[in-house]
Amino acid sequence: MSSIWDPLSLHPPSHSDALKVSFPQEHVMFMTLNRPRHLNAMTPQLTTDIAAILNWFDDQSSLWVVVITGEGRAFCAGADLKAWLQRQTSGKANEQEDIASSVHGFASISRRRTCKPMIAAVNGSAYGGGVEMILNCDIVIASEDAVFALPEVKRGVLAAQGVIPRLARVAGHQLASEMLLLGNNVTAVEARDRFRFVNIVVEKSAVIPTALEIARQMINNSPDSVQSSKEGLLLSQKHHFEEAVQTQSLSFVSKRLYQGENIKARHVSSIFIPQDSGILILLS
Repeated sequence: MSSIWDPLSLHPPSHSDALKVSFPQEHVMFMTLNRPRHLNAMTPQLTTDIAAILNWFDDQSSLWVVVITGEGRAFCAGADLKAWLQRQTSGKANEQEDIASSVHGFASISRRRTCKPMIAAVNGSAYGGGVEMILNCDIVIASEDAVFALPEVKRGVLAAQGVIPRLARVAGHQLASEMLLLGNNVTAVEARDRFRFVNIVVEKSAVIPTALEIARQMINNSPDSVQSSKEGLLLSQKHHFEEAVQTQSLSFVSKRLYQGENIKARHVSSIFIPQDSGILILLS
């Protein structure tokens, strides 16, 4: 994968003001949901914008990591109920078919299976679809005042865009049941320590700097290796052990890893002896 970085050559697709896109550091795209007055609730237009940008991002060899956050005091309050109600009253809505046919899920994020890492910088509250988005990110940084909830059961609807199997896998059946069947708020510390879908909790002012630092650490590694590793994680969700290993070993991403320039540049002959370990590791 090319490591050439020229942000001036990047021309993302046109999109509405409800989404802000920038490139704050090498190989990193920063995407901000920009409907703060509406707590960044998701509309069809914003979903279309995100889909176009992320589809473009996936095709850019110089972009390796995306950071997603929200403007204002919320990350995302879920679906915009006004837009949802308009669709319902129009007679055009078919929730079951829409969910089943959606390629990438809520906000074009909750079921997106990209090999490029996605980092969620959760600056405030996240409800419903906002949590669905977060559960499909690889690293989650949350402000200490962030609140998470899946309140769909209180509204007679369903958290159906991928969060149920993911939360069950991450938190276990009983804790997933607690969030899904009660619909109550969960603090950032609880999300980290009990439910285990948050990596790091920091002060609000440190959320974005911490997310960008995590992104910087990622891009210091081989992009081919990072993306192949993430592909292995995705395959482990879909296949049993042996099938996951075999499928990954024959994949395009693995081929690019073993035949690409990154492995040649980083695979330097050396001897590494961990201190006080008594172990000799040869790298060749």
